[in-house]
Amino acid sequence: MNRNGLIFGLFVVIGSLLLSMGSNAQTGEKEIIPKYGEDSVKAIRKLSLYQEFYDQWKDQNYKTNTVYDALNSWRYLFDKAPRITENLYIHGAKMYRNLIRRAEDKERKDALIDTLMMIYDKRLTYFPTSNGKSQEGKILGYKGVDFYRYHPENVDKAYNILKESVDKRGVDTQSAVIVYYFRTAIKRVEKGNADKKLIVDTYDQISRIIDKNLEKYKEGSRYYNRWETVKGNIESSFEPWATCEDLISIYQKKFEKEPENPDLLNKTANLLDKKDCDDSELYFQVKTNLYKVDSTGDHALDLAKMNIEKEKYDKAAAYLREAANLYEGDVNKADAYKLLARVNMFKENYPTARKNAYKALKYIPKDGELYIMIGDMYAASAKQCGSNDLTSKVAYWAAVDKYKKAKQVDGTVADDANKRIRDYKKHFPKKETIFFHDLNQGDKYEVECWINETTTVRASE
Repeated sequence: MNRNGLIFGLFVVIGSLLLSMGSNAQTGEKEIIPKYGEDSVKAIRKLSLYQEFYDQWKDQNYKTNTVYDALNSWRYLFDKAPRITENLYIHGAKMYRNLIRRAEDKERKDALIDTLMMIYDKRLTYFPTSNGKSQEGKILGYKGVDFYRYHPENVDKAYNILKESVDKRGVDTQSAVIVYYFRTAIKRVEKGNADKKLIVDTYDQISRIIDKNLEKYKEGSRYYNRWETVKGNIESSFEPWATCEDLISIYQKKFEKEPENPDLLNKTANLLDKKDCDDSELYFQVKTNLYKVDSTGDHALDLAKMNIEKEKYDKAAAYLREAANLYEGDVNKADAYKLLARVNMFKENYPTARKNAYKALKYIPKDGELYIMIGDMYAASAKQCGSNDLTSKVAYWAAVDKYKKAKQVDGTVADDANKRIRDYKKHFPKKETIFFHDLNQGDKYEVECWINETTTVRASE
């Protein structure tokens, strides 16, 4: 017997054995076709040819016409021995996606797309599990992505396939499926086929999946970077649709579940800030907790500003003192002390306000606004710091001194300083009053009360 005869005889023996094994295997409702079909010898021969040509095509970077040689045998197995190997469907999908890209005629392209969908359906029928675990969700994910890719006009069907995939797989959902699932949800709303709530609910669902995958992989790894990219894609797509109410409804629950998770706190704060939701109670709670887990000058300053808006000035002052201590840069420290001085000034605690204004000036000596602030405090104290027609006006001398200093060090405040100088000169004591108190214009004068500064005697103009 020659070599070909031996090989053929071997095929017959193996085929008979495999046919026997296949026909005695599973006998469930879906399992009515033997693994090697009705002609096991032919199936094995076709399998060998298909795999050989497919491997050649793969080695040629999937760019040659060898794909057609692989398809000749592949089609027989697809029709006659659909249980022979799961690779039949994995390779088949790749080959048909290649054919679809090449197709120029719409009718042919549509027929190829229908076959691609059939490949996924038959894979679901004959290989619904792998290693004892269901893979229906994974296969539906592949099908949904391709369906939307080739039939973007039928967004409802694509969405339903992808939703079923995500619902089945949960945190194991492929990253590409997450992106397409959210994209189809948005498209349904844009077409008027669904309410905007679908986008919010879908975002809520997939953001949990994304976060779980980011926790799962090491930061900087290939998979982590992939999910980080997906996260950015999803958030940028979601942002135009989200209202403050939407964001709060989603992130309030997340916050209550993990109130001290720094990643969640930062993410929530950034989203709320971007959507101008920084006046919400959730934003305040998040920023408060963020400061607890990450005590920085910026967080303390943010909390101070929010407490000012809530008219909780004592708390604001406390956070500003902490911010000033935490900051290292001169400008940042100055900003904290400057705002602290304003809070003290609002509370009419002028001595402390001036003290903090001078602390700020230590770091930014050319900030004219600080001198104007001190001048305003002096002017506001005039009546309280005097008991007669002279002493109740001398604080205006000290105030004008500060306004002059302000425009001297900072030309940008000259207009404000000059206006105040004109206004408060009118409140200087009259010449007769100065004379009555045995003073002369140009004399040095010690302004008492909390001010305790030496100034120059001047009469109103």
